[in-house]
Amino acid sequence: MKSYPPGVPENLPTPPYRSVRELFEQVFEKYPHRPAYSNMGTTLSYAQLDELSMQFACYLQQSLGLTRGERVAIMLPNVLQYPVALCGIFRAGLVVVNVNPLYTARELEHQLKDSGAKCIVILENFTNILEEAIDGTGVEKVITTGIGDLLDWPKGALTNFVLRYVKRSVPGRHLPNTITLRRALEAGAQQQLAPVELGYADIAFLQYTGGTTGVSKGAMLSHRNMVYNVYQTIVWQGDVYDEFEAVTAITALPLYHIFSLQGNCLTVMAQGGHNILITNPRDSKAFVKEMSKFPFNLFTGVNTMFISLMNTPGFDALDFSSLRVCIGGGMAVQPAVAKRWKEITDSTILQGYGLTETSPVAIVNPVGSEFSGAIGLPVSSTEVSICDDDGNALPVGEVGEICIKGPQVMEGYWQRPEETEKVMLPGGWLRTGDIGRMDENGYTFIEDRKKDMILVSGFNVYPNEIENVVVEMDGILEAAAIGVSDDYSGEVVKVYAVRKDHTTSEQDVMDYCRDNLTNYKRPKSVEFRDELPKTNVGKILRRELRDE
Repeated sequence: MKSYPPGVPENLPTPPYRSVRELFEQVFEKYPHRPAYSNMGTTLSYAQLDELSMQFACYLQQSLGLTRGERVAIMLPNVLQYPVALCGIFRAGLVVVNVNPLYTARELEHQLKDSGAKCIVILENFTNILEEAIDGTGVEKVITTGIGDLLDWPKGALTNFVLRYVKRSVPGRHLPNTITLRRALEAGAQQQLAPVELGYADIAFLQYTGGTTGVSKGAMLSHRNMVYNVYQTIVWQGDVYDEFEAVTAITALPLYHIFSLQGNCLTVMAQGGHNILITNPRDSKAFVKEMSKFPFNLFTGVNTMFISLMNTPGFDALDFSSLRVCIGGGMAVQPAVAKRWKEITDSTILQGYGLTETSPVAIVNPVGSEFSGAIGLPVSSTEVSICDDDGNALPVGEVGEICIKGPQVMEGYWQRPEETEKVMLPGGWLRTGDIGRMDENGYTFIEDRKKDMILVSGFNVYPNEIENVVVEMDGILEAAAIGVSDDYSGEVVKVYAVRKDHTTSEQDVMDYCRDNLTNYKRPKSVEFRDELPKTNVGKILRRELRDE
């Protein structure tokens, strides 16, 4: 507590809303004329979001007959239809199932079957994948959306996105029980919504884990989990945005991912703020151009996104004078990346930590602090313990598994009690599977995932440490370290790297590591790649490199 920012309480007061629905309906009433979401040259006000989401809620409830607690899937990128669908689903008392729009048919089929979703809202250009997956699922209604389905899009905007981003633009032609979003809204506009009770105990999201640790599981995130986590985030920020009428956030991470869903979509909405939706952050030139149009106060990203932007012409010429908070999560932010970001933007990347199972925010650095490599302090009403393999707390400074307790910890995995039991300790503690240590001031430092640890002659080697060293080199853009089998030492370190130019050699990397790492940590081989495999939010997949 001695490290807590002034004014941030140890324990959180009761949030001023008891459901996600109540959260945004308060904002609709208070700030109807403020901009809520902007995308591709079009802006949706809170009054418009109020009207459209009510129409959608009426359609789901009255036309489709969906009842409290039933699941509706959303398979959309960052477009204006996403918040309309999200708010409409909650207003009808239903549960949101977020789906990555770049899923394969196999991945989509698993999630739809597992969640029991009765309905799906999908960008029409992805429906060919849904066609392959829908048989055998419980989906009874498909709501498609595309160009002109919501507001007056700039001509060709969404088409250009599809061609650049997904490279597959053939709408499904054989899906049963299909309606466009526009027609659904028109139908809903003629109907009345019957009141539906929603409270802390109701499930808000079935939020599926990325599957990097096994089968994709649906974390049951209740309205209590989500509203507490939003409120924890707002309280942690303090008065940092008080000089502005409202917060304006660059929202480039996908809204279907828990990081952006909570940190941008819900938390910015709760403050009556403005989300600038970036549909295709991989188009870095267009991304930078869009950033130039708005005086933004909040930026959320991952390490790979920071790297990409800083290597895009024109980024260093942007106006960062309004930027007050920059959050890095999803993966460790490398010190070299944080240092360069600070030089360009005069803004510190505040590392935070959480996971789908914690809604996600559990640990964050204080606003205004400098980058230290720590992931921060437990937010209000949250306890963190470093434990051994049996769940016993370890002394300060020792390395063990990070365990978390708080109101944001999930209710469990959907229909998987055995999987829930594996990660929950007595007393409501969640085993994160991440290895870390805590210093005497309460700051936690990530060492790595258990599964990523490399064992060299009995010594534990954490890939993050090696990667942080390698990317300090001028000629290296990204790096990933894995363990490979070795007859002598059990495992040795191998590094995969992406070069900024082709003058950097394998020997250059080996020499740099020899100067900066103890012998057993040094890579025994280096392989250069044009790119490294990543998740949908840019987290490097070491598993894929190991499985090759």
